[in-house]
Amino acid sequence: MDALANLLTHKPFEDISVQEIVEESTLTRTTFYLHYPDKNSLLQAMTTKRFGELAERRGLTFADGNGNLREIALGVCDYLTEALYCPGQLPRMALEGAIIPIVEDLLRRGARGVSMEAGAGFELVSTAAAWAIFGCARSWFETSDGIPAEEMAVRIEAIVRPLLSAVSLERNSASS
Repeated sequence: MDALANLLTHKPFEDISVQEIVEESTLTRTTFYLHYPDKNSLLQAMTTKRFGELAERRGLTFADGNGNLREIALGVCDYLTEALYCPGQLPRMALEGAIIPIVEDLLRRGARGVSMEAGAGFELVSTAAAWAIFGCARSWFETSDGIPAEEMAVRIEAIVRPLLSAVSLERNSASS
């Protein structure tokens, strides 16, 4: 992973070959392919690991279905600005497959303790919310217009909270 991260500081992802990754690392080509089918898989694994570490370091949670939505959004914004060594490449890199599942998991774990009717659809809503958080953060990163990450996190929260609140209202009215 470190080899890929280092190479990304020097050249675009699409121009990096598996051979270059292998030469930059201590792996053989055979060992690389035992762990990753291609360089895209390595990018996904690297992003999953690094964003997961950021989430853990910051203690990102969505406790009781109500907490820290803004902090989760800020974490995604910060990851995109701080952890990428190649900001100009972001539009061409498929990071959503690594970040969105972590955000979904944070949202779902926060809802575990909350009773929910079978048809309430929190699984689907948490998926939509995670995509919205990532999509808004990515759009902000690509077109930031000078808005600080903290302000964008407030905007993302304003967009996503009604979606999550609708499911919360369904749960509350179903339990009444």
